[in-house]
Amino acid sequence: MRKMRFKGAAGVSLAADVGGDPDRQPVVLLHGGGQTRHSWKNTAQRLVDRGYHTVSLDLRGHGDSDWSHDQDYSLDLFVADLREVLGTLRRPPVLVGASLGGLTSLLAIGEARQPARGLVLVDVVPRIEAEGAAEILRFMQAAPNGFENLQEAADAVSAYLPHRQRPTDFAGLERNLRLCADGRYRWHYDPAFTSPDNQRTRHAERLEAAASGVGIPTLLIRGGASRLVSEKGVKQLLAQIPHARLANVAGADHMVAGDSNDAFNDALFDFLSNSVEA
Repeated sequence: MRKMRFKGAAGVSLAADVGGDPDRQPVVLLHGGGQTRHSWKNTAQRLVDRGYHTVSLDLRGHGDSDWSHDQDYSLDLFVADLREVLGTLRRPPVLVGASLGGLTSLLAIGEARQPARGLVLVDVVPRIEAEGAAEILRFMQAAPNGFENLQEAADAVSAYLPHRQRPTDFAGLERNLRLCADGRYRWHYDPAFTSPDNQRTRHAERLEAAASGVGIPTLLIRGGASRLVSEKGVKQLLAQIPHARLANVAGADHMVAGDSNDAFNDALFDFLSNSVEA
């Protein structure tokens, strides 16, 4: 994988890890809100090893991508950025989006009609559970002054995700933090992303309409222990996209690829082999 930059909407520069032959089937990986492209590290490399052209993107305001000049993080801008990236690909891609990345992908395909071969939604549906979303937002807003060191950041993550084994090596955690001028570590995203104005742009009715316009192979990978996606939300999505398949990853919470990466990869590769390549 090599680091590249793409031109997004309104002059924003977007960072990505890119690998594989550009003439092969592209798979674009879009992380969730507050995460970075490094969330996909293992999956991205396995896709390249299987012969896919893989683009793992940092969304605007996240990771090494530029922050929005006017602190606007509406879904429209994420979709506009994605449209610019897709315009550089030689073939229609499979979009794999977790949470915010999934909503962006859903709108790009179902509303903006971007050409694509497949859609994978990772623990996200048009109607998410309000309390689960509020819990995530509370965690993202909980340390506005950052952390003194990586150990302190690891403590915060362990308290929030007690089911996940605490790492002994903080290298992965460090990739999702930025060391600021004051010597403190902060999460690697623009704090403006969590503002009420930006969070109000996630309209369920609009997302449902977009889902009804999806006509390509679709897979929903849900964390079996997710507090964001309920069984009711799953049933509603499957009614809106009747041809969609469901993979339930037992024991995984909202961050499915991080909680149970092997099971996540198995579900993804099965979909690619049987629904996209067939």
